[in-house]
Amino acid sequence: MGTVKRIGWRLLLMLPILALVSVLAFLIGVLTPGDPIEAQYANRFTAEQLDQIRATYGLDLPLWQQYFVWLKNVAVDGGGISIVLGVPVFDILGPNFLNTLILTLGGVVACVVFGMAIGATAGIFHRTWIDRAVMLIVQIGSNLSIYWFGLVLIIVFSLQLQWLPVGGMQSRNGGGFADLLAHLVLPSLAAGLISMLVLARFVRIGIIHEVGTEHFKTFASQGIPRWKLYGKHVGRNILPSAVNITGLEIGTLITGVIFVESVFNWPGIGTQLLNAVNGKDYPVIQGGILLVAACYLVVNLLTDITVDSLNPRLRRA
Repeated sequence: MGTVKRIGWRLLLMLPILALVSVLAFLIGVLTPGDPIEAQYANRFTAEQLDQIRATYGLDLPLWQQYFVWLKNVAVDGGGISIVLGVPVFDILGPNFLNTLILTLGGVVACVVFGMAIGATAGIFHRTWIDRAVMLIVQIGSNLSIYWFGLVLIIVFSLQLQWLPVGGMQSRNGGGFADLLAHLVLPSLAAGLISMLVLARFVRIGIIHEVGTEHFKTFASQGIPRWKLYGKHVGRNILPSAVNITGLEIGTLITGVIFVESVFNWPGIGTQLLNAVNGKDYPVIQGGILLVAACYLVVNLLTDITVDSLNPRLRRA
């Protein structure tokens, strides 16, 4: 099967998944406790006027009709109108979603760099005190709360050492790209913590497996330097698995990012969704969930394509 056909087939398989996700996103929004119209307008309008506002948003329709009205709004009307802010949903979520993607990218970089380094260190020094010490740290780190870990990072690196900013995305007077990177370091580490430790475990196991294979022993017996063996042969063989694990961990990263945003006051979609939940803003809740889910599906598709390109055996299978 050619590359284009494989991509087309996977895109086709995404459609029913996306349809199911849209149903769940819609239900999560409308089943949020409380009446958003009363919460927003009860003190300013009469009961009859509140009913008219509900009709404007289509909230007086049967549930199944509300769903199709919402789908139409998503497709052609910017996700509908926010009940709280009165502007198109995607106009609200767009800039925030971009900020979340920036933080997610930072989490991916932290996951790959530190996960590979930690896993490689443990795998190369397998059955030594270094391996045991590293895996003890991994075990402890895997049980930490992202929220708590973020607070520790702020206390140590921002308040005590004063190396990095406490929070936000940029300084008040702005500082360009370097300032953005400085604000990105700590939240990226917090968001990528769990994923980098998961990746570290898989990298360690992969290295241990490759070192135990006959071809590695054969190359080693020929006098090839060990750094070259690890860099060229072992690294090449574990790379597809590392890419696959990183792609699968994107979901965990997005979830972590949403929590981290509140800790570091990062202006992303997690903060916006929290405000929407507090204000019972159905359209924003539904649009935000749909955006995050669609992003996750696209990342999984790109991960599959990348892994296929790195491992020809999977393409033939």
